Amino acid sequence: MTDPHALRPWRTITRRKCRKIRVGAVEVGGDAPISVQSMTNTLTADAASTIDQVRQLEEAGADIVRVSCPDEASTAALQQIVKSVKVPIVADIHFHYRRGIEAAKAGAACLRINPGNIGSPERVREVIQAARDHGCSIRIGVNAGSLESHLLEKYGEPCPDAMVESALDHARILQDHDFHEFKISVKASDLFMTVAAYQMLAEAIDCPLHIGVTEAGGQRIGTVKSAIGMGALLWAGIGDTLRVSLAADPVEEVKVGFDMLKSLGLRHRGVNIIACPSCARQGFDVIRTVETLEARLAHIATPMSLSIIGCVVNGPGEALMTDVGFTGGGKGAGMVYLAGKPDHKMDNDRMVDHIVELVEQRAAELESASLSPT
Repeated sequence: MTDPHALRPWRTITRRKCRKIRVGAVEVGGDAPISVQSMTNTLTADAASTIDQVRQLEEAGADIVRVSCPDEASTAALQQIVKSVKVPIVADIHFHYRRGIEAAKAGAACLRINPGNIGSPERVREVIQAARDHGCSIRIGVNAGSLESHLLEKYGEPCPDAMVESALDHARILQDHDFHEFKISVKASDLFMTVAAYQMLAEAIDCPLHIGVTEAGGQRIGTVKSAIGMGALLWAGIGDTLRVSLAADPVEEVKVGFDMLKSLGLRHRGVNIIACPSCARQGFDVIRTVETLEARLAHIATPMSLSIIGCVVNGPGEALMTDVGFTGGGKGAGMVYLAGKPDHKMDNDRMVDHIVELVEQRAAELESASLSPT
């Protein structure tokens, strides 16, 4: 009952087979759940502000959090940040090889680098050795907006072939040093380029893939673009960890990421609210009720389902497949459904508090059941 989207033969997604790596305590790839990431936008050198934001992301459910380390002050703060949070921290390193070495020593779980961009073979070797010595994995991060000049000359413009060639060139450097704890991303702001690049890369290498549409835009359009591009990849079984890149509060990135996975039946966290768009038949203000319930139930991490339907046309049918349901009726009241069955009536003016109480009770029951020995 907790999953109204239980798999059927026509709803099955077969994930691409790849090897598994670790980002701290989080497994990425193989049979591991698809992890959700975000990135802080505080100054990393301001450890207190960065720790506060990482904790907000943890509360939202983030599995992995990335911080930018552009200077020595940032890597100096990293040790305090890592010790003060629960999630593994990825250090974003662009060009300076010393920042990578410092971040590995400070406790970063992963380094986001492009090996070919950090200097001489000796410098590359030093960064790889630091990662090996301190148990760091590496993410090769290719962006269409920062491709190497020789690839732009070869292909004439950013394109999927150029992105994949860049990724494989960087991967070869790690493989030549017998380092295989890496994942790859090939991101663009263009949906078609992003999807095509990941499809090509998925066929070319067996490492885990970090997927995302980079620089997707503000919260509304960025969510739409990310859902289309990443949804197409996830539906095809491509993607082992993801970040939704929004010009918005990073917490929103985590929420959207989980909503995407939840919609595809790939991962479940929190309350899945099924609600009608409302019409003249509604027995109560559906839109305002759903907005209120989303805010008041945001603290629940236990996977479960709730249907909020304005009238009896579709309400009873939707309620059959949810843990808790409310269907609008007449005379200022509606029907409450528990485990898919009509249970009792409730006045509209008391429904929100009552539904919150029922959902919290059901979440506690499910949580208790999951912790009980079998």
